[in-house]
Amino acid sequence: MGNLFFTILTQPIYNALVYLYEVIPGQDLGLAIILLTVLIKLILWPLTGKSLSSQKAMQELQPKVEELKKQYKDDKEGQAKALMELYKTEKVNPFSSCLPMLIQLPVLLALYSVLSQSIANPEFIANLYAFVPVPEVMGSTLFGFLDLHARSIPLAILAGAVQYVQVRQLQVSRPPKIVAKKESAKDEDMTAMMNKSMLYTMPIITVIFGSTFPGGVTLYWLTSSVVSVIQQFIVFRGMKKSTDKVS
Repeated sequence: MGNLFFTILTQPIYNALVYLYEVIPGQDLGLAIILLTVLIKLILWPLTGKSLSSQKAMQELQPKVEELKKQYKDDKEGQAKALMELYKTEKVNPFSSCLPMLIQLPVLLALYSVLSQSIANPEFIANLYAFVPVPEVMGSTLFGFLDLHARSIPLAILAGAVQYVQVRQLQVSRPPKIVAKKESAKDEDMTAMMNKSMLYTMPIITVIFGSTFPGGVTLYWLTSSVVSVIQQFIVFRGMKKSTDKVS
């Protein structure tokens, strides 16, 4: 299993990183990681976009979901059928929001393996493809001064700050005071409070874990979050325009 993971993910990522390092003017490892991250995010863009649309749609459907749960509270089978029918009618996949994270985690592990074992390691260099030039000397810095093999608290803090923006975009607003006392608003209000809690816990977790990883992995995390913020803005703006046209 370990050899399969290396062949499918770690080796291609290592080769892509070395290739980008060689072709980028100045041969900056940090810029190579940033470019590699952007390329990975662009490859996953269609899948992530569908996931974001589904996640946002699920939030908007929450009041209807809770109404069905109350309507079929004594009939679990009927409740499941009603919910699936609702998701089908609204064209929402409740499981698709987990896919980007499940896909990105192996990529993160593969990059961690590449950086933690040193990309200049002779054993790793032996795994380069024939068309990838072998670097004579390979640096390990961003902009010539930030060591990406060492832990970087500043990068971790930046990653946490961008994570805050990313979660903030996904927040569900609490229901207006006029309808806050209605039964259907209680669960929506609970969802909003949970999202508010995540708004602070997710960035803290990002900073804690980011400060323990090699700086290169944290740089990947930071760049990935920046691209995610941009994508969320584009997707949510497109959904808003579509809703405005319908209404």
